Amino acid sequence: MTDLLIDTTDRVMTITFNRVDKKNSFTAAMYAAMADALTSAQADETVRVVVFQGHETVFSAGNDIADFLQAPPVSPDVPVFRFLRAISSFSKPVVAAVCGPAVGIGTTLLFHCDLVYAGDNAAFSMPFVNLGLCPEAASSLLAPQRMGYGRAAEALLLGDPFLAEAALEMGLVCRIVPPTEANALAQRQAQRLAAKPSSSVLETKRLMKLSQANAVDQRIADEAVIFGRMLGEPAAKEAFGAFMAKRQPDFSKL
Repeated sequence: MTDLLIDTTDRVMTITFNRVDKKNSFTAAMYAAMADALTSAQADETVRVVVFQGHETVFSAGNDIADFLQAPPVSPDVPVFRFLRAISSFSKPVVAAVCGPAVGIGTTLLFHCDLVYAGDNAAFSMPFVNLGLCPEAASSLLAPQRMGYGRAAEALLLGDPFLAEAALEMGLVCRIVPPTEANALAQRQAQRLAAKPSSSVLETKRLMKLSQANAVDQRIADEAVIFGRMLGEPAAKEAFGAFMAKRQPDFSKL
């Protein structure tokens, strides 16, 4: 698959979004490949760290809308939800380098990463309500915890974007660097993790996530059911119809 590049070198698996002409928007095939890659990395003792990265101009614009509408995720077993379960339960460290837009799942997947490094051009948004949908990836649970309720409400209820400095302040990212340096920094940090005692790293991550692991699993499942239902409702049909027609949606009667 050329849209997704997967390379394993020196105990680090790097998953690179390689669809820059489409702003690295995700297709069902890409979700399936990412879920399979994480499953493989989980079982492979030679892989100690996974890195997600995009291009210095864009991390991901979220779902590819045309692909999304062709095969809407109305079942918990579709590729996108397989990917979310895989990344949320992944026991090894996950590092991300984020530059440019990170929209929808481009932001919510970061709640499941252990170290996130942002270019100073990074822009995050979770505009699910604007599409007549609800949050996913347990972001309805994790965003208020990480951001505080007020800022999470602005991000999730209003769909307001936030920039790298705000993401750093709230702890979503660890450090801000020039966009040309973000991927290299993520790789260096991944190599540092890979060189440490594997059992210590795994147990430390497990203990940090232990108190909310079940809650995250349940919230992903709950969101998936509601998300699938809302896809068939009038608000989502209006939002996606407007998007495809390149017009403003009209929710005044919905």
